Amino acid sequence: MAGQIGKVDRPPAHKFEKKKKIYLVPLVYHGDGAPDDYKKKCDDYWQQVASHLDNLEAKIGKITHVYHESITMRGEEGLKVIKNLNSGSYHISKNRCDNGAVLEVLEQEDILAETMDWERCLFMGLMSEKVANKIYEFYAEVSKKRYEMMAEKLGETLGEGESGLLFIREGHNLQFPDDVEVFSVFPPALDDIHRWLRDRGGEGKGKDKKK
Repeated sequence: MAGQIGKVDRPPAHKFEKKKKIYLVPLVYHGDGAPDDYKKKCDDYWQQVASHLDNLEAKIGKITHVYHESITMRGEEGLKVIKNLNSGSYHISKNRCDNGAVLEVLEQEDILAETMDWERCLFMGLMSEKVANKIYEFYAEVSKKRYEMMAEKLGETLGEGESGLLFIREGHNLQFPDDVEVFSVFPPALDDIHRWLRDRGGEGKGKDKKK
């Protein structure tokens, strides 16, 4: 069962006491050259995420594992990579790890690299439809494998009764293990960001820094 958390409700804690739980947070990026009003919306978003996570931990369970898309290293090494990718998710990840959580490996490096390469090819604006279709087939195949491996990592590392924090982009195709309860954290600021991007045709998106 997946629950959407905007205003955090008060589910009975005992209902989830022995279940594996994932607090799912959509990744939001902004580039260094993004407009100030977009940066402010992103800052508001991450502040709201942190607040919602505090409420979830108090009501349902403390975060013991942190998972982040694009991370292939565990612990401090992985945190250094997150710091270069996204300042918002980094500060939340670092805070949880400083309080006893462990940053887990979510991705397999070769599968991630192949996925990203095919994705880049798709954005090149190819002239041949036949070539574009073939590249999409390759991309879809490796992307499916990537998400399957993510699900395996979650199932292997998250123990009974534990709570994990997952940062992943919107529109993902990750199928969670059947024994994992998912709580999607969608604070009001996320709608503001979507509206801003729609009104301006997507400008402002991008990573804080390139890996």
